[in-house]
Order: sequence, then C-alpha cells, then structure tokens
Amino acid sequence: MKLLLGTALAAALVLPDPAMAQAPVVTAPAGTLRGAAVDGVNSFKGIPYALPPVGRRRWRAPVAMPAWKGERDATRFGAACIQPQARGTGIYNEVLPAMSEDCLSLNIWTPANAARAPVFVWIHGGALATGASSLSMYDGAALAKRGVIVVSINYRLGVLGYLAHPELSKESGQDVSGNYGLLDQVAALEWVKKNIGAFGGDAGNVTVAGESAGALSVMYLLASPRAKGLFAKAIAQSAYMISTPQLRTSPHGDVPAEGVGYWLMGKLGAENIAAMRGIDAEALTAAAVAAGYSPWGTVDGKILPRQLVDTFDRGEQAKVPLLTGFNSGEIRSLRILMPPVPADAATYEKAIRDRYGDLAEDFLKLYPSANLTESMLATPRDALYGWTSERMVRKQAAAGVPSYLYYFDHGYPAADSAGLHGFHASEIPYMFGTLDRTPQYWPKVPDTAAERQLSDAMVDYWTSFAKTGVPAAAGQSAWPAYGETRAYMYFAGAPRAATHLLPGMYELSEKVMCRRRAKGGIAWNWNFGVIAPVLPEAGAACR
Repeated sequence: MKLLLGTALAAALVLPDPAMAQAPVVTAPAGTLRGAAVDGVNSFKGIPYALPPVGRRRWRAPVAMPAWKGERDATRFGAACIQPQARGTGIYNEVLPAMSEDCLSLNIWTPANAARAPVFVWIHGGALATGASSLSMYDGAALAKRGVIVVSINYRLGVLGYLAHPELSKESGQDVSGNYGLLDQVAALEWVKKNIGAFGGDAGNVTVAGESAGALSVMYLLASPRAKGLFAKAIAQSAYMISTPQLRTSPHGDVPAEGVGYWLMGKLGAENIAAMRGIDAEALTAAAVAAGYSPWGTVDGKILPRQLVDTFDRGEQAKVPLLTGFNSGEIRSLRILMPPVPADAATYEKAIRDRYGDLAEDFLKLYPSANLTESMLATPRDALYGWTSERMVRKQAAAGVPSYLYYFDHGYPAADSAGLHGFHASEIPYMFGTLDRTPQYWPKVPDTAAERQLSDAMVDYWTSFAKTGVPAAAGQSAWPAYGETRAYMYFAGAPRAATHLLPGMYELSEKVMCRRRAKGGIAWNWNFGVIAPVLPEAGAACR
C-alpha cells in the first residue's frame, strides 16, 4: 500500500527535470523565452525576429514579429534560410539544420549575470547565397565569457533574398526592389535595439560584425540610411568593396538589377512574379543557381543610396569606430577567383603591360613574374580584400573616427600542408574561440598552447573593441589606430604591431578603381591582372 501510494504521488506531482529547473527564463518585449545555461553562459536560440515573407508573400520587406503569448522554447537553432545543398568535401561545407523560407531567427549568448553588457551582432558569410547562424564555429560562448553578449542572425539568401524586378519595385510602394536580405539584417538590429536590454545588453553599445559576405553586409549597413542609429561600432573581416549593380542603370558595366530579374524570369519560363512566387522555394533556388544567378545588393537610391566607394568618398557612411582586415591566403581556398596561370613569365608580363599601360611597372613590381602562382594568388587578394580593408580604415580615419587594420598571416601544419596558409575565413575560429568546432573538412587546428594563446589574444582584441571601441589584449602588443603611421596588427603566431602593410598595394588598386569609375562602363570586381580590360588613361581626378 505504501509503495502504491508513493508511486501515485510521484505520478501526480511529475517532478521537474533538474536541468529544466535551472534553465534561464527571460521576458522581453517580444515575449518570454526559456533557454539553456552552460558554464556561466546563457543561450537562447531560434528566436524569430520578423514574420517570414514566404510563398505568395515572397520578396517583400520583413514585418516586425508580434509579441507571442506564453513561454517559448529557445534551446534549438532555427531553420537555415533556403540555399543549395552542400556537396563534396569543401572546407566550408557543414551540415545545416532544416532549411525553410521561415528562417528569420537569431541566437543569443549572454553572461549569466549580464548588466548593460556590450552587444556583438554576427552576420555570417557565404557569398549572400549560403551559410547559417547555426554553424558550429560561430558559437558565442567564448566571447560571452569575456562579458560580451553575442547575437548571430539568419537572413534571406540567394534569389529569395536579393532578386530585383520591375513588378516587385512597383508593388513595394517605394519603387525599389532587391535588398531583402539586407532589410532582414536591419530588422534583426531593430529587434536587438528593442529587446536586448531584457537579456542584460546595452542597446546603445552594439557592434555589427561579419566576414566575407557578412563583411560586405557590414559595409552595406554602414552605407544604408535604414540602419542609422542601430549600431555603434563595426567589424568587417575580408570585405570587398566591388562595384554593385544599380536598379535600372549601368554606369559601371554591371547589368541593372531589374534587368537581371527579367533575365532570370525568362530562364525559368515564368510569366510574371506571381508565377515565380508559385515555385517551390528550394526548386527556385536550385534553378536560379543552375541558370547562373548571383545575389548582390542593389544600388537603388534609397536602401543603398549609391556605390559604396562613392558613399565613403562623400563621407556619408556611419561614423563609427571600425576594425577591419584580411588574410594572406584569401585566394588559396577561393581559387575560382584566380585567373588561369599564363604559360610563362614572358606571356604574363606582356598581358600585364597590354592591360595596365603606364601602371604596368608598378603592377609587376608588386606581382612579379618570378613566381607566377604566388603573384596570381596575391593579385585578387589585394584587389578585392586588401584594397577594401585599407580603403575603409583610411576613410574612417579621415572622418576622425578611430579605425584599426589587421593582416592575418597565420598557418598551422594541416592548413600549410594543404597549401592553405592563412586561407579565407581561417581567422574565424581564432576570434570566436572555437578552434575545436570547425567544419568537418576544415584543416584541423592542433590543440597546442601556441594556438590557444593566439585565439585567446584575438578573442580579447575583438571583445575589447566591442566594449570600448579600442582593441586590446592582456599581455599582448598594443594595437595602434591606423592613422598617419598606417599602423596595423600582424597576426602570425604572437600578435605584433607594424606599419605600412604591403607598400604600394593600396595605391595601385585605388588608381585602377578610380580610372575605371571615371571612365564608366567598367566594373571593378573580378577583372584584374591578366584578365583585366585595358586600363583607361588617367584623368585629372585620378592622378
């Protein structure tokens, strides 16, 4: 009888799971969330920040998420945005959670007792076509342990995130289209501004950060009036300030964004936007990729008022402290961006002289024929990532805003033996403190004191910048602002401050861009080195 009574009482009481009893609960303006607590860090995952514009509502600006009722489970990542399935053994491939058009979610890692903590908002890379906030090396716990709240976000990708078309422009109410993924990022920052205080964050001290397409997105946010006042600092890792398609015109040789929409609709055999909206999201994404569609932001005069180079030249970008830089081996893992290597030195030199004219000797001094492969790797690295990084810090410094430049030239045995020294994105697990959580086919980082020390230093620099706008790390070199000395931080083993990164690199790329922009009809993106169009002569503004 006693046993039966005890069993009955146990069944009636349904004692709570001890782990659930300790789970953190936050009530924010958006609603109540139950997360998870591990080693002094609370995490909340898969939080919807906007209503998903799916199906028949596809290609519309995100709509603010209404507050939900009751307690929402926030222990699992949300679905990734629709993208092509990763295949093969590429180093960036990682298994994603379920994919869906209903993907506008974010994740938060926060110190257990946070109070007015700085906020670090991470925008993932992936060419605006792939990626997700759930990738293992984006785990924010290590930064949270340094006192920073980390937020990572999903945003619409590919054709679903960036398609422009006259029908879409007409129905928008603003006569513009495209930039939906960028508007998602703005909506996420608006959500953070309204809700992060409930998690112990300071809505007035937000750093927006990203790598590759995430860094391109950071530049878009710096340039967009829609993002004004939503962040106080910015970090752009391996950004690329290339010419961007405009909505209806083609001043720099790009096909107008609406024209791309017309072209794609024809390739897919759709009569109108209604028919495009009727296509299954995964099928549409796959068909767009197969047709050759590439997503870009659109210079529409409103969300992106003008070309990024023009925005920064006119001083119209957000005047916030900036940390930016690039990697020595960017193209080693992105060889699709490297033109074919010429047969011999003479062929290479002739091609450069034919294309670069009076700047050919400057080019060959920087990228000599003595080692063709290395020069061919360095050319796109500098034209895309190096020039962009130095241009950004120069423009911010000229505007009186502290700006900090870095160069990541670190290698380790698995990467170096694969010919991937300092490869694209290889700095990410160091600055996130996730050396043991890289993708399956990523060159494995050895578990050594030297690697951990470099990672600890980078986590310190990045979190210090998020806190104060000045990157600093205990026991490490002081990181001077770029300024008149053209200072930068050199990461190759122990961090070391230096000056004048790759002398002549910036000046050459700036002259090339300036001449192309002044002439018109010529893009400045992938057309460099032996595949460059003939360089226009210098006008008065480009000498």
